[in-house]
Amino acid sequence: MDATEQPVPVRGGAAAGLLTACHPGPAAAVTALVTVLAAAAGHDARGCLLVGAAVLAGQLSVGWCNDAVDAARDRTAGRHGKPVVAGAVGAATVGGAAVVALALAVPLSLACGPLAGGVHLAGVAAAWAYDLGLKATVLSWLPYALGFAALPAFVTLSLPGSPWPAWWVTTAGALVGVGAHLGNVLPDIGHDLAAGVRGWPQRLGPARVRLLLPVPLVAASLLLALAGPRPGGSGPVGPAVVALAVATAVGTAVGGALIGRRRPRVPFAAAVVVAAVDVALLVWRGTAMF
Repeated sequence: MDATEQPVPVRGGAAAGLLTACHPGPAAAVTALVTVLAAAAGHDARGCLLVGAAVLAGQLSVGWCNDAVDAARDRTAGRHGKPVVAGAVGAATVGGAAVVALALAVPLSLACGPLAGGVHLAGVAAAWAYDLGLKATVLSWLPYALGFAALPAFVTLSLPGSPWPAWWVTTAGALVGVGAHLGNVLPDIGHDLAAGVRGWPQRLGPARVRLLLPVPLVAASLLLALAGPRPGGSGPVGPAVVALAVATAVGTAVGGALIGRRRPRVPFAAAVVVAAVDVALLVWRGTAMF
């Protein structure tokens, strides 16, 4: 699933503009975390590479689709750090790149198995649906929930025997997705409302979004810490590590929401950190995740 980064001045011509338009930070973070999760689940080097490539292609397609579709809105809002608005690259070029990346994501995903590939592509399709209009509805949270829930399922279903992940793993993924959605939209609520975009966070308003944002993130970490079987041989160190991870997630989520009053882009960064903590919890669980 994609998320919007803070715009920065674009230099270096069309190639740099195209790179910036894909939202490289979130795309790289999601790809790296899923690849780490694949290794923890038992994939070999080839499997990790294939999973990572499929996820990266999907993330690139969603990021480019977002900037291509939002070009006119970004121009109206005066977001001159956006590469299309700055004139570094054309909206048609960005849209074409999105289609190419999506076309690459299809065979890469299906190479991991038809069921696994279908689940991943369903998550990518949900993200495209968000970019193409669902973001302006009360169901704007749903593509994020589906997209993030699909990622651990893609990882486990692409293993031999195609095991489904445990319910608490996909539920935690969906919760992280909802938190990421709230954090992603928070900085732009004012501009979105002026442009007529009335998704779920815009209807709540900035104050309520900041208050609500830590809830799904903390719930996801607690679920990963408490649900399901514990890995064998963890000894007394295991509970201490889990407690530290949960405390880090809670502190990061709540602190990010508080800082977000003055720096509205911090909550999304906090959501990324919490996602990394959650992946660490899943790495600790290992094969207990399915």
